[in-house]
Amino acid sequence: MPTVEVTFTPLPAHVRTARLIATAVARRSGVDESLLDEVRLAVGEACSRAVEAHRLHCPAELIRVALTDDGERFEVVVTDAAPSDLDTTGAAASSVAGTAGTPHAMAGAVVVDGIVQQLPAGVGLAVIAGLADDVRVTPANCGTSIAMSWKRRAVPAR
Repeated sequence: MPTVEVTFTPLPAHVRTARLIATAVARRSGVDESLLDEVRLAVGEACSRAVEAHRLHCPAELIRVALTDDGERFEVVVTDAAPSDLDTTGAAASSVAGTAGTPHAMAGAVVVDGIVQQLPAGVGLAVIAGLADDVRVTPANCGTSIAMSWKRRAVPAR
């Protein structure tokens, strides 16, 4: 089970690097070309969420991205170290919707007609859930872990 692990400081510029690495590893792991944009976008959303959380709560801590190929699925786990109010019993952890109340569940902003409008918490997680085959959001030590996975394409028999 090969794993690539990357850690980075919570700077928005590093999100692009994480997306590029995830796309390259996904391609090499056998994820279908048609899914690579979904991988890139989902990893970007998860890393952006982690960067924002770290900038608010723990700017000196590193964000961790682990990319794993288990032979059938390609999985990316983005782990932050920011405080979380996820249910530590795991009750809310199994559902993306269950994390909408977390302090860093990905509140963002968009500009519409020159006016900055705040997006509701959980929007980024909803985007991730729409891009990956499987998404799990769980508490991780002092932070939150978002695990996303995609099925690999079938390898032709020789």
